[in-house]
Amino acid sequence: MPLNSLLLNPYLCGRNQGSLPVVVFYQAFYIMDIVAIVGRPNVGKSTLFNRLIGEKVSIVDDQSGVTRDRQYGQSDWNGKEFAVVDTGGFVRNSDDVFEAAIRDQVEIAIDEATVIIFMVDVATGLTDLDEQVARMLRKAKKPVILAVNKVDNHARQLEANEFWSLGFEETFFLSSVTGSGTGDLLDAVVEHVTNHVEEPSTIPQIAIVGQPNAGKSSFVNALLGEERNIVTDIAGTTRDSINSYYNKFGHEFNLVDTAGIRKKAKVYENLEFYSVMRAIRAIEKADIIVLIIDATDGVESQDLAIFRIAQKRNKGVVIAVNKWDLVENKETNTARDFEKTITEKFAPFNDLPVIFMSVLEKQRIMKVVEAIGQVHENRSRRIPTSQLNDVMQRVMSRYAPPSYRGREISIKYVTQLPIAYPAFAFYTNHPQHIKESYKNYLENKIREEFDFTGVPISLFFRKK
Repeated sequence: MPLNSLLLNPYLCGRNQGSLPVVVFYQAFYIMDIVAIVGRPNVGKSTLFNRLIGEKVSIVDDQSGVTRDRQYGQSDWNGKEFAVVDTGGFVRNSDDVFEAAIRDQVEIAIDEATVIIFMVDVATGLTDLDEQVARMLRKAKKPVILAVNKVDNHARQLEANEFWSLGFEETFFLSSVTGSGTGDLLDAVVEHVTNHVEEPSTIPQIAIVGQPNAGKSSFVNALLGEERNIVTDIAGTTRDSINSYYNKFGHEFNLVDTAGIRKKAKVYENLEFYSVMRAIRAIEKADIIVLIIDATDGVESQDLAIFRIAQKRNKGVVIAVNKWDLVENKETNTARDFEKTITEKFAPFNDLPVIFMSVLEKQRIMKVVEAIGQVHENRSRRIPTSQLNDVMQRVMSRYAPPSYRGREISIKYVTQLPIAYPAFAFYTNHPQHIKESYKNYLENKIREEFDFTGVPISLFFRKK
């Protein structure tokens, strides 16, 4: 992986990390490849998925077909990062409604993935279902890596040789439970992972995100003054991400109307897999997201999930509460109370612009545009080093960093990093002993002294 691609990776620049890249470049758009794990039920796909992402996300059970929905996660190997999709078990021509849905998931995962891990089970041996999956994969014209699982002793090592008959050149024997053989498998996977970087646009990229039927397409149409996107009462009408150029009233940016991100438990339709993945990719490529919340539903868990994705990727955020005209019995403090609820649920990052609008009535739509412009300005703000140090030294003199086991901690110097979002490097004698509460204190003071509303801030602490 080229050095500039590695350092441009936004996932390496998370909040409050203890070290810095040697060189920091201006952030370009970093696009992750997708690795899909497919195979019939109960071969160990979820166990491998959990091992790859380092978390226990997928349910692991001896019962066939436990994984019904896709699970999404991120993994890295040899300096390359990629998204991992754990599909449900594959059963061809089954009358079982879950197995039919699993089959559809696998077909779409195959179509969308960059690399496919085809998992089989040596304990059961080669089955007709394995043969059916193999025929599908051979037609896919994608890199396929055969993973023969549960090879945990010499006898099974010999038995696993029968799977060479499936005809896949890249075949590996492993045990997803113990981790044996997974390193060689990952070496092969990342050979097909490109981690390509797209050059940043000269104008802001704005992703319109939210749950299905929250009013995203109607909002874009209202801004553009044309019926660019199909609008119906059916949730999930928008399948693809649609780019639109906006240049009115002194504001210029690209709008991306993403398909609605639905809760995984409600993802039934084939095409919705594309919707979810492309919406997440749109967030990755955006500078700012406009999270549209349905006022009649309030803030739901999926709204929070979308928000956390954007926060993790250091994107600017504008909250637009749509359908405010449909809220009944509004009183003087209704909007204030609703905004308080939003900021409480989005805490600790709650320094956010919240706009109450009605796309249908075309009320306060331009307020959202103005907020986009302000958040973009905040995200692009560069504070002169001398001014930053004058302010932060006063802040730290009022409340010094707590000592650690009798060791006095002093922060000598702070500077803003030259990357696409606000990030600050603090040089100190004991960077590893700065307490989380003090990091939060420093971030809050930066927000008080300088306007970073709507923008996540990253703090790094480095040895001086």
